[in-house]
Amino acid sequence: MPVSPTYPKVAALGGGTGLSSLLRGLKHFPVDISAIVTVADDGGSSGILHRELKVPPPGDIRNVLVALSGAEGLFRDLLQFRFSSDEGHHYLDGHSMGNLLLTAMFSLTDGNFVKAVENMGKVLNIKGRVYPACPTAAILHAELEDGRLVTGESQLAFQGSRIRRVFFDHDTHAEPQAVHAIEQADLIVLGPGSLFTSVLPNLLLPEIADAVNRNEHADKVYICNLMTEHGETDGMTASQHIQAILDHGISKVSKVIVNDEAIPEDALQRYAEEEAQPVDNDFAKLADMGIEVIPSRIADLRDGTVRHDPIKLAAAVYAIALGKV
Repeated sequence: MPVSPTYPKVAALGGGTGLSSLLRGLKHFPVDISAIVTVADDGGSSGILHRELKVPPPGDIRNVLVALSGAEGLFRDLLQFRFSSDEGHHYLDGHSMGNLLLTAMFSLTDGNFVKAVENMGKVLNIKGRVYPACPTAAILHAELEDGRLVTGESQLAFQGSRIRRVFFDHDTHAEPQAVHAIEQADLIVLGPGSLFTSVLPNLLLPEIADAVNRNEHADKVYICNLMTEHGETDGMTASQHIQAILDHGISKVSKVIVNDEAIPEDALQRYAEEEAQPVDNDFAKLADMGIEVIPSRIADLRDGTVRHDPIKLAAAVYAIALGKV
């Protein structure tokens, strides 16, 4: 009787477009994927649906579900379709079809968001599993370096001061299935994505941070952002990104994947106008921290933008995962 292949178990933590980019590539590799996604978003469609219908913010979850989906073409475009009207005052303006479907599934499961996400995964025929980091919405707060406190994920980038730390102001408990996935993982991946608003909110949940720290078998890999983000990580080097992760409860990051591809001058100028620049890969400092640096050509530089290439990035992650089984 043939033996089923053993695939590396990868637990990927994050949110937003960064995690989705990784998963869009990783689904094409022989790995067992568990995606743990932040539910701290309070802006745009997600914020409105949370405030009016009490559903945890669905936007980041929607992006991850679509990224892992076997559905292609028109069906994928349908889920990402965003309503708009010429006047901008219609009640559907700004909402994506996927957010509305997740909200409907939330109602059909009697307010069980974890079950709603699981059911949407079945509808979309996703590869792997997707878990909200916690089963209810979490309100993100930040302490800035100038001493001010700010409430709301959507407000953090507009304060004119660096962020010292982010935190939740009440007991917020992690989804147990997400914790279990981290405990069983061969590889734990943090990022890519907005450091303080996509990556760190997952780690603020004590059960998740503890699970990451207790799993001594897994490599803990941080995928460094390609560019700094104005209002969030201005001027921060790769080692400073990782130091922020350590400062928020993670005891060790073993590896970091950094971009090793030159960015065209015209793209650099365009990003400079938005007060963003390539993240400085300060190799000496990373070495001093005991972190193995994996330089990789992981950038997608088409159309004048600078983002992670899903397949290149997934290949770099898969190469690490292969060493764990």
